[in-house]
Amino acid sequence: MLRKTLIVLAIMLLLGIGYVTQVLPGKFEAETNVVTGEELPEISAEARALHDSLFIADLHGDTLLWKRSMLDPVDRGHIDLPRMRTGNMALQVFSSVTKTPKGQNYDSNSDDTDNITLLAMAQLQPIRTWNSLVERSLYHAEKLQDAVNGSKGEMVFVRTPADLEGMIGRRTIKGSGIGVLFSAEGLHNLEGKSENLDRLYDAGLRMAGITHFFDNELGGSMHGEEKGGLTPFGREIIRKMEAKGIIVDIAHSSHASVKEILAMATRPVVSSHGGVQATCDVNRNLTDAEIRGVAATGGVIGIGYWDGAICDTSPAAIAAAIRHVRDLVGIEHVALGSDFDGAVTTGFDVSQVAQVTQALLNAGFTAEEIRAVMGANTVRVLMQGLVPRD
Repeated sequence: MLRKTLIVLAIMLLLGIGYVTQVLPGKFEAETNVVTGEELPEISAEARALHDSLFIADLHGDTLLWKRSMLDPVDRGHIDLPRMRTGNMALQVFSSVTKTPKGQNYDSNSDDTDNITLLAMAQLQPIRTWNSLVERSLYHAEKLQDAVNGSKGEMVFVRTPADLEGMIGRRTIKGSGIGVLFSAEGLHNLEGKSENLDRLYDAGLRMAGITHFFDNELGGSMHGEEKGGLTPFGREIIRKMEAKGIIVDIAHSSHASVKEILAMATRPVVSSHGGVQATCDVNRNLTDAEIRGVAATGGVIGIGYWDGAICDTSPAAIAAAIRHVRDLVGIEHVALGSDFDGAVTTGFDVSQVAQVTQALLNAGFTAEEIRAVMGANTVRVLMQGLVPRD
């Protein structure tokens, strides 16, 4: 009797482990990265022809966080290779998310808790990632490299301006190929050690946000408890990033940190994903003064597609935020920053990015302005910002 009971308990335990590791991660992602299913405008012949001629670049996607291969079509989330192909994507920045607080919100979060540890365990990631933030990012870099290796040449890891130039030339000649660039969402993954930036750079890191949803060793987050400025370590790392050719991303940084970053910047700065307070008065979005500050560095502002960025999920709301940046500082300082697969709800996925092209046409943007927003501005900043200094 005892033996039968133990067998039953063992079976139940194995079934439970199987559910947690094989079913639950996909279920959680499906409930976290949502497409609304709302009716979208029809894409006109003019918009389709223009969209198919564009070099389209997106500054922020969080697909590496989830347990799935981006090479295969899936029925959840926002990004995979087949959908990027359908959407005519030419360059996608993939970010490494390494820590998020429980009860995450836009107003105030401590760094005392972490959702990603449980996710790493449930996804059966390597044990080295369970208690090390830098190892989580290094694992994400490996995942991205594995996807590139498995794409049969369709995807190219962009580390240098030459890589990007090659991708532009390839698409001009063949009309195909997708560049991928590795980023980090918050440099708490350095674990307070400057040398970890070198390790991440060697793994392909070429863009990084200073903070995410909580204050860290580098500075204050817009969603942290103190929301302070940069620390001495933060200033050290920003100088080192600029020297190595890692683009500084102010998304999620506190207003105090943003002011200090823009004041010390000697290279183009980006806000990879978010919105502007003029069209969506949410604390994480940029003020007009901050928009002017980014423009003064030669940088770009990536407009997101979710409610927290544009107070809506419609393509028209994306176009409205883009129009505000254009009218304030010029068309050369605004870009796309979807935040696809970033635990957000959007009106469409990457296969339907032509909706942005259509919305910009509807809003009166010229073809050349649309070409700039959809990718040319991002290419310019990458060409300038990826070059290491001697």
